[in-house]
Amino acid sequence: MKLKAYYSVLKPERTYANVMTTGAGFLLASRWHIDWALAFYTIIGTTLVVMSACAANNATDRNLDARMPRTRKRALVLHTIPVSKVIFTSVVFSIVGFAILAVHVNWLVVLLGAIGYIDYVVLYAWSKRHTPHSTLIGTISGAAPVVAGYVAVTDHFDTTAVLLALILITWQMAHFYAIAIYRHEDYRAGGLPIWVVVKGDANARNWIIGYVALFLICSSSLTAAGTTGNIYLVCMTAIGAYWLYEALRGLRTPNLTLWGRKMLFTSLYILLATSVLIAVGSVLA
Repeated sequence: MKLKAYYSVLKPERTYANVMTTGAGFLLASRWHIDWALAFYTIIGTTLVVMSACAANNATDRNLDARMPRTRKRALVLHTIPVSKVIFTSVVFSIVGFAILAVHVNWLVVLLGAIGYIDYVVLYAWSKRHTPHSTLIGTISGAAPVVAGYVAVTDHFDTTAVLLALILITWQMAHFYAIAIYRHEDYRAGGLPIWVVVKGDANARNWIIGYVALFLICSSSLTAAGTTGNIYLVCMTAIGAYWLYEALRGLRTPNLTLWGRKMLFTSLYILLATSVLIAVGSVLA
């Protein structure tokens, strides 16, 4: 039971999603001429850093989590494990993860990891208590892994790196606003001034439509930048157009809560498909 509790504070679902995008960025840059040692150290180092950030976030958010029905059964809220041990685990994972990235990958990845870490553990944690723009602030950390995977191979920041960041930023905004609409009452109970609570579901719906449209533009632009081929462009355009169609249906639905739930799960499939296409995009004609 204790092992399961420790595992849960590392937010495995979030860790896996971030590691998936890291791998996609790595494979895009390597064009499948894979340096397996570099790939191993990139994935291991990134995984440890992400897990460390998630554990730290769980520790700092435990009082907020206690107020929200969706999160009040988390291990630190129920005192299943002591906060001190979670913080210790976070510190150890952080030190080892960053050391691996510094010694075996490159310092640009370390810098991106540090930016993402500070954004998630410090800036996002503060902003979601004080401003409705917290979701946008938090997208920096979510965009860092895919860019880190890319620059682990290239060792420089270029147009493709910017586009990869924008793809993940726009995806996150649509994804998290959908969660917020679906879980509106949870966030209201938590007393968090997030966008949906402050501006309302209909306003957030309109922003979701805009962010999905931007996602479609950004994801398709990888081909215009010369990074991916035409097969990627056709597939990515089709996927993005489908997501936009589902988003536009929100203009007609009488129940935004159910629509938000559907958009949430659709966005997860979109992320998976996008990661696969990014991974193979450079080798498709």
